[in-house]
Amino acid sequence: MNWCGYIPESLNEGSGLRSVVFISGCRHACPGCFNPASWSFRAGEPFTRELQQSVIREAAANPLLDGLTLCGGDPFFSAADCIPFVRDYRATCPGHTIWAYTGFTFEVLIQEPSMLELARLCEVIVDGPFIEEEKDVSLPFRGSRNQRCVDVHSSLAADRVIDWQPVPL
Repeated sequence: MNWCGYIPESLNEGSGLRSVVFISGCRHACPGCFNPASWSFRAGEPFTRELQQSVIREAAANPLLDGLTLCGGDPFFSAADCIPFVRDYRATCPGHTIWAYTGFTFEVLIQEPSMLELARLCEVIVDGPFIEEEKDVSLPFRGSRNQRCVDVHSSLAADRVIDWQPVPL
């Protein structure tokens, strides 16, 4: 698995202050994608265990960080490779939340065992392909109106998609 970007602190890819890892590789090829350079599975460099541990150590040392977001590309194309990284992150930063972005719909990704396993490690998944005709920059954490912020654990328990709701301040 390769990674093609890393942002140690971001407010754009999920609720709160988050570290963001961009996993290389995507076959959705959505017209208007904000990151087409990430489509190649060879983009960037290998996301080695050493680099993964470096990201985790940096996150653990930042008391302001709320969690990790997996972007891409599409991390669910590399679900089996992402799982150990996310498990290690969770073990080291147990109070953090995990978000992930995918062009798959939630209903589709939970049908594949490794994708389901990665999904279960996340609190929120922003799902669905980016559709340029439905682009809406006013939406929090999404690029187009068809995309959803899915509350993973509630959705799996209810056996239907439950929208994530921000915690009121």
